[in-house]
Amino acid sequence: MDIFDQVRTLKNFINNCRKTNISVGFVPTMGALHDGHLTLIKNSIKENEITICSIFVNPTQFNNAIDLKHYPIQHEKDFKLLEEAGCSAVFLPNVEEMYPNGVSQDSMLGFNFGSLETRLEGAFRPGHFNGVGIVVSKLFHMVQPDKAYFGLKDLQQYLIIKKMVKDLSFQIDIIGVPTVREETGLAMSSRNLRLKAEELEVAPYIYQTITKMKDMLKDNQAPKEVLEWGISTIHKNHSFHLEYLEIVSTDTLEKVDDYQLPEGYAIVIAAHLGKVRLIDNILVE
Repeated sequence: MDIFDQVRTLKNFINNCRKTNISVGFVPTMGALHDGHLTLIKNSIKENEITICSIFVNPTQFNNAIDLKHYPIQHEKDFKLLEEAGCSAVFLPNVEEMYPNGVSQDSMLGFNFGSLETRLEGAFRPGHFNGVGIVVSKLFHMVQPDKAYFGLKDLQQYLIIKKMVKDLSFQIDIIGVPTVREETGLAMSSRNLRLKAEELEVAPYIYQTITKMKDMLKDNQAPKEVLEWGISTIHKNHSFHLEYLEIVSTDTLEKVDDYQLPEGYAIVIAAHLGKVRLIDNILVE
């Protein structure tokens, strides 16, 4: 497995691959890899001749300096996991390589994703999706993959990346991969490494709650009543500080009608458990 820390050497590698028309799959990450990331890698390996993974903790998508400071870094462990999975190459740039003109708002272009970015995550993390759009578009230009893989746990991010690719005419297929979970139901996340043992025990309560909400909706209970039940249930567990819990259209993330569900919908949630912010969702098609 090759490891590159400069755009120049990465592009040389990719250009050599392109000479023989080799297909390239790409998995952008911020490291601290888990089975969710490795599932993306394995999907890419099945569908492409070369798979590249990037590891870069992107400062422009953090609106919380403490969260950025404490984001887990474990490069050597990540390299071992990627090599065992069969990844072809890793791109490990530093901040200066990715942002040679600096990371201030005045030094770079911005993205506007309209109402898609102002709901849910965007409402609580202003500027987050602008940072995501900037770094992913830069990585797409550097790697020029045929396919790129994103976990559906970050549903809003997946929809925003799809919009960006369409609007900017990137010739890239964006592949959404279902959420990978622990045996307890907890959605896998690099941030789970920051949970204390007692917090890990209570963390699956989020998934248990939204699973019950899905069952209630399947039993034709009104979305308004199901949502009220879900919010009340989360509030009863004082370990959590709820940011949002919504039932939304899968495509637009607009709130569903109080009494009628669209053809495809998602139950989405974000809550703090101790010092860790957890997100999750269930997609119902």
